[in-house]
Amino acid sequence: MYLFRLTVCALFLLAGFGSGVANPGAAPASDEPTPDDCNAAVAEARALAAGLPPDHLSRYFAERHLHQALVEAGNGEFDECVDMAARASEEVRERRHELRPGEQLRVLKSNE
Repeated sequence: MYLFRLTVCALFLLAGFGSGVANPGAAPASDEPTPDDCNAAVAEARALAAGLPPDHLSRYFAERHLHQALVEAGNGEFDECVDMAARASEEVRERRHELRPGEQLRVLKSNE
């Protein structure tokens, strides 16, 4: 029984080693977004937001999400960048925030 276990373990080790030798130049597949993925997501969301009027509330929130996406990209967090760009795109597509007629968005400054 001991010899059988050694043989099976040796076969698994050789199979694993053989698969690495068969394709030594292949880089491991990564699901992590790259800076190019982030830039593409931000550009797409920015184009969607540009389709709304400048005073539209959903555009305002989408631009805030895009700003945060760029901050995350600057920190090297490209997965968060892609997530924030997706939030911006979703904000524009769904238009969750609408102002009633006569209402205005008042953004406070830092000293107010």
